[in-house]
Amino acid sequence: MNAQSKQQPYAIVIGLESIVGLQTARILAAHGVPIIAITDDPRAYCCRTNVCERIITTPDGDDGLIRALEDLAPEMSASPVLYPCTDMTVLQISRYRERLEDCYHVLLPAPDVVETLMDKVNFYEYAEKQGLSIPKTFFLRGREDVERAAEQLSFPCILKPPTKTSEWLSKAKVGVYKIATADEFRELYDICEGWAETLMIQEWIDGSDGNLFSCNCYFNADSEPIVSFIARKVRQWPPEAGTSSLGEECRNDFVLEESLRLFRGISYQGLGYVEFKRDERTGEHYIIEPNIGRPTGRSAIAEAGGVELLYAMYCDAIGWPLPSGLEQKYGNAKWIYWRRDFQAALFYWRRGDLSLKEWWQSLRGKKRCAVFSWTDPVPFFADLIRVLGLLLSGRKQKGASRSAATISAE
Repeated sequence: MNAQSKQQPYAIVIGLESIVGLQTARILAAHGVPIIAITDDPRAYCCRTNVCERIITTPDGDDGLIRALEDLAPEMSASPVLYPCTDMTVLQISRYRERLEDCYHVLLPAPDVVETLMDKVNFYEYAEKQGLSIPKTFFLRGREDVERAAEQLSFPCILKPPTKTSEWLSKAKVGVYKIATADEFRELYDICEGWAETLMIQEWIDGSDGNLFSCNCYFNADSEPIVSFIARKVRQWPPEAGTSSLGEECRNDFVLEESLRLFRGISYQGLGYVEFKRDERTGEHYIIEPNIGRPTGRSAIAEAGGVELLYAMYCDAIGWPLPSGLEQKYGNAKWIYWRRDFQAALFYWRRGDLSLKEWWQSLRGKKRCAVFSWTDPVPFFADLIRVLGLLLSGRKQKGASRSAATISAE
């Protein structure tokens, strides 16, 4: 460890294998924060970053992350700040916080708040009580629930798990499925019912990718909002039911006020995120989902817009003066995942919904890239090589299938 690290608390970035983990490490390192990262997949392309002093692989077992943190704690001269970057690591840290709080800054709301907001069943019940607008939603635990939902919902709808399990992530081709008819819903449920203990189906809110708005924020220990940032999607991949490939900052006072109202009502602490969709027909906003206690893909747009969201949390945790960049100026900062956005733009261009001029104009402005970095380029090229390898292996498999079919026909 270098001399600076001995004097300054570390940030522990948990989930470096994800783009959110990579971005979080880069943002904090740019502020001079020493970084130790923890991952369950050290071979992931995001783990090829050069901004971390150390990368620790979690040991096997359900409490592997907690044991890794306990093993690391005696080496720390000052309490590090934890940055869990996935839903599952937020839940683990929250549930085992008594084993960690003496050695680490754990900036999360109370355990019951974490459980309420991260459990979609509890969250939607809470949202209804608070008068927050949510799409019509059914939770599916068996065939009776499926038939009840099929009879009462208006299609199209989206199907997803309340929490994306490792099995869902490994088997599903997309984060959520858009379903056109009740029969398609029944067929899809039969395919993926075993991928998660509970599934949920929601009515589709009419509108394009650009109707998806989000609020990233940070609340201190007194449940005061220290910083907030509003953005919206421009494109996503896969289209309509994927994750953001291009986002931009914007102003939406309704989204800001409703997000702060949601978190203020439950004595919130830590990083928070709420995504809304504005109905194209009525103009009404509906909450799509919250993310609790962690950075998100769009946290980096805040940094591009001069709002030091993640660094403000670090400074608040260790008792340093807050940074100056706390107020959104509503400029034109953007976030882009280049590979995915080329895919999305090509799709919309082929469909006639995006011209080359519109595509070029959409890229203008100060940008923060999801993977590419001039000073940390290896993750980008590792991702590119990985995707090229998948494409080549896919072509070989298709060629082998065609050859086998020809031989069989002969």
